[in-house]
Amino acid sequence: MRICSTMNGLKVTMVFRFTVLLLGASILACVPVVSQTDDTRLPSPVPAQTDIGNSATPVNDNDNGNRTYDDRMQTPPPVSGEAYPTELVSEERSNFLRGRLSFTSAYMDNALASLNGRPVSDVSYSVAPYVRVDETTSRMHAALEYAPGFTFYQRLNARNGADHNASIDFQYRLSPHVTFLAHDDFLKSSNIFNQLTVSTSQPVSGGAQEPNLSVIAPVADLLSNSGSLGIRYQFARNSMIGANGTFFDLHYPNPAQVPGLYDAGSQGGSAFYSFRISRRHYIGANYQYQRLMAYPVNGITKTQTHALLFVYTIYPTLNFSISFFAGPQHADTIQPPRSQAQSFPELRQWSPAAGASLSWQGRSNSFAISYSHVISGGGGLTGAVEMDNATGAIRQRISKTLTASVSGSYVRNNLLGPSLIGDTNGHSTSATALLEQHVGEHWSVQLGYSRIHQTYSNVAAVSLTPSTNREFVSVSYQFSRPLGR
Repeated sequence: MRICSTMNGLKVTMVFRFTVLLLGASILACVPVVSQTDDTRLPSPVPAQTDIGNSATPVNDNDNGNRTYDDRMQTPPPVSGEAYPTELVSEERSNFLRGRLSFTSAYMDNALASLNGRPVSDVSYSVAPYVRVDETTSRMHAALEYAPGFTFYQRLNARNGADHNASIDFQYRLSPHVTFLAHDDFLKSSNIFNQLTVSTSQPVSGGAQEPNLSVIAPVADLLSNSGSLGIRYQFARNSMIGANGTFFDLHYPNPAQVPGLYDAGSQGGSAFYSFRISRRHYIGANYQYQRLMAYPVNGITKTQTHALLFVYTIYPTLNFSISFFAGPQHADTIQPPRSQAQSFPELRQWSPAAGASLSWQGRSNSFAISYSHVISGGGGLTGAVEMDNATGAIRQRISKTLTASVSGSYVRNNLLGPSLIGDTNGHSTSATALLEQHVGEHWSVQLGYSRIHQTYSNVAAVSLTPSTNREFVSVSYQFSRPLGR
């Protein structure tokens, strides 16, 4: 009963957290902590995708699309926990209202996870509106995004469903040297592939506290909510400190669709110190704490981790960064008993944490790649895992109206303790390729292909039909309107 009560409240908790962040950001945006008219040290409005408080603000672009620096420090993703954007520099715009309506038809060769090893194919039709409001001032950057979707299947009518994807990204400069940040993503999905086409550029994480969503049931109801709150203080020309808090919830409303996968959740916190050796070289240290939980049918698996990571980042240009992090990580794991006669002792272990990432943003191309070895949540497995995660994304403008992008990941998950349902260690490989052709000012056509392959021998939702392929074509109408003009 305790577990059922916890899961029934999970959906309410997700919506509540997102609402609190949205209201808090809106209120804070209306309260000027320091008079904007009296503070002559504030810069002019800055482009989107820029940390308005503590990163190196681009003050101009040269002919090669390389930005120059001012005196503010960057916050590398290994210490900030943020993702690398993969939009092109020429696509970054703020103070705009954007909208899109997409019609998508797709063929999937494994539209229903089959327990007898015989994949069921089907054709789906989706309608997906999308709206984004992005506003930047000298003190604030706020971006609100909402993308619902409705999917209908030609044969599997029982799997018809609605998707909801909402996010908020908010930064507010409390003073010339202190910045508050808030971010939240809420997802209700009936088909994970629909999320791969919401945006043509998918961010790549360079941090060590990222949610694990690598174990995928392609067509299943899913609720997830992830968010963070942070503050950064540049107390000297070349020194910065900061703190972040994070949470993540994963819930499967219909367990019958995902046999072998379970709900999960996590909370975490971190504190960092960053020092700028020179204009392009940064070093730092980051302490991280995580509380990772999984909810199998017979109890709750709890893991607490502590990590001390040392970070080095170099910026050859402001568009180009290379980062490394490494340090020790300790985990304490408590598992529920497998039966009344068999229980598991508390598991304590040390593990190295390490990672590397690289990112480039240009006017006509961008790419980001990252690798990390960390202790993370199981993402639906029966407990926390040692995770090896390699992710990459490339975006190329072929012509003025034609753009191509490729993204993919390889994730290996090894449970920290013995599994409650047998060996569930395994790996996941996913990739998506997109070709987008703009037709006139408002119309575009997308052609795409996605593939997922997973090996988890005791996860029935994916073990008997481990591979899924999806081909799709999408036609979109989009518009953009300036704000405050």
